[in-house]
Amino acid sequence: MTDLSVEHLHEHEQEADTAEARPRAQRKMAPIVPAQNIAGRALVLVIAIMTFLSCLTFGAVTLVRDTASVWENQISREATIQVKPADGLDMEAALTKASQIAGEFPGVKSTRTIDREATARLLEPWLGSGLNIDDLPVPRLIIVTIDENSPPDFAAMRAAITPKLPSASLDDHRTWVDRLVAMARTTVTIGIAVLALMLAATVLTVVFATRGAMAGNGHIIEVLHFVGAEAAFIAREFRRHFLVTGMKGAAAGGAAAVLVFIVFSWWSSRNMATPQADQATALFGNFAIGSAGYFGVVLMVLVIGALTAATSHATVVAYLSDIDVRQPDA
Repeated sequence: MTDLSVEHLHEHEQEADTAEARPRAQRKMAPIVPAQNIAGRALVLVIAIMTFLSCLTFGAVTLVRDTASVWENQISREATIQVKPADGLDMEAALTKASQIAGEFPGVKSTRTIDREATARLLEPWLGSGLNIDDLPVPRLIIVTIDENSPPDFAAMRAAITPKLPSASLDDHRTWVDRLVAMARTTVTIGIAVLALMLAATVLTVVFATRGAMAGNGHIIEVLHFVGAEAAFIAREFRRHFLVTGMKGAAAGGAAAVLVFIVFSWWSSRNMATPQADQATALFGNFAIGSAGYFGVVLMVLVIGALTAATSHATVVAYLSDIDVRQPDA
């Protein structure tokens, strides 16, 4: 064989080696947890729904708690003296007398009598317009503004008013305050219980999804485990995959919840003058959860994403431990 033929043969061999090495270099390693082997979209959707409901629950709890706090503060700043009509009673003189007695107590900042026109407006939704207060036995009210830091002695005030004005009664709203505090605590407790149930449902969903992924890739995982791959490495691959999946779903659910809160806040501000909005605002404020509520939504998204990753990690470790128990000699 001539030197030229030998040289051509070496060139052909080098080209063949290069052609075989090129696809090997370009070939990418397949992940242990292929996305197409898991119902990724369904899991993202479930996590998004759970996060959305959790954020709505958290926002509702925050809204009710803040509104109850506003009610409590407003009521604690005022007391009410009610003077009922009676035979031979000069209503205006009785109102002046009751205001004078209440104003003499330390801790009372001011007193204000609700006049006839204001009383008629209060009764207008039930009795209609053009109402003549003098023709009906309608009680009159006195608003007593008190010092929150140093409230007056309501028992002494009540004892001073009742003998001189038997038809007058003092209401310090303490019963309403106690009911509001109890309602707020009950609402917070219910909200926490609902959040716990939703997080538990999310954990169980991730457990089932992780076990399904491992069942679909069980032969690969067992081979990797038996040839020496550490459980931490395999668990880390699953944790990374489910962390990304959980964060996608949680971010989508949190964004949807924030959008709902923004829409409700915008609606309440646009319809502030309507009767429906007035009633809703009186009960729940302006549907604004505030910076603390939005921070809670972000925190909820992070918690659910981290919980998803931690749950998948624990499930994989438990699965590999079961393999070692079933096949101790492997």
